[in-house]
Amino acid sequence: MLDLSTIILTFNEEIHIERCISNAQKFSKEIFVVDSFSTDKTVEIAESLGTKVFQNKWEKTYAKQFNWALANLPITTKWILRLDADEYLTDELIEEVKQKLPNLEENVTGIILNREQDCFGKWVHPLELLRIFQYKKAVCEQRWMDEHIQILEGTTIKFQHKFCDYNLNSFGWWIEKHNGYSIREAIDLLNVELGLLEDVETLDNTFLQIGAEATVKRNKKLKYARSPLFWRSFGYFIYRYFIKLGFIKGKQQFIWDFFQGWWYRTLVDVKIYEIKRACGNDKEKIIEFIRAKYGIDVRAIQ
Repeated sequence: MLDLSTIILTFNEEIHIERCISNAQKFSKEIFVVDSFSTDKTVEIAESLGTKVFQNKWEKTYAKQFNWALANLPITTKWILRLDADEYLTDELIEEVKQKLPNLEENVTGIILNREQDCFGKWVHPLELLRIFQYKKAVCEQRWMDEHIQILEGTTIKFQHKFCDYNLNSFGWWIEKHNGYSIREAIDLLNVELGLLEDVETLDNTFLQIGAEATVKRNKKLKYARSPLFWRSFGYFIYRYFIKLGFIKGKQQFIWDFFQGWWYRTLVDVKIYEIKRACGNDKEKIIEFIRAKYGIDVRAIQ
């Protein structure tokens, strides 16, 4: 097996966890499941497969939970793979990792992988994500949404083949999940625009220090956050569905571009509109409004 540990964060993932662990067993020296006290059979299934399971109360954000794992798990390997329970590596990527990982130069501390998203049986929305990294040479950046692995030293390279995000829950589950995500995304965009937790100049400089892969996405987010409400979500849908030729790729592509590209981002804008209507651009009022209405302490990310 590779000198690599796979870390999987879970909460009620019995529908996915066996597939995920069985996939990771093909290449991982160690597999760690960090569970947030699931009430289904997630832990039972994971342990039956010989996986080491650790329990930790949800740390308010994915980043805090993952960084807790990095700080507290008995990791002995050189490399770490961050893998969500509904994800798995293709056979082609597994073979590529096995061939290339042991022979990388020492200054390579992070590996960017290609991920594709399933939408009703069709692969959509390819992304490049840094998911493999050297232990103690990277952390998960502290954000409410869209957290990236942040390399602390060294350089990154890209592998060719893909891993897959294939969630087995219903579309209604997806809608409910993204309704929850939307307030977190709203907080991130308000922070980018107004500097809720830090001044905007400092935030801009921070975005430029998180590596090329994440910096490209952050620069796009900076531009998006400073664009007009509602027009930006509509424009993003036009870009994805028409300019990027989504309309020639079938009904699944329309579903994804409409709901993930327009509906979700419009929902985020509605929540920002609600907040600004009540608070204007007063940062302290915004923080208190979010705490009172949504039960989220914006400062808890720090």
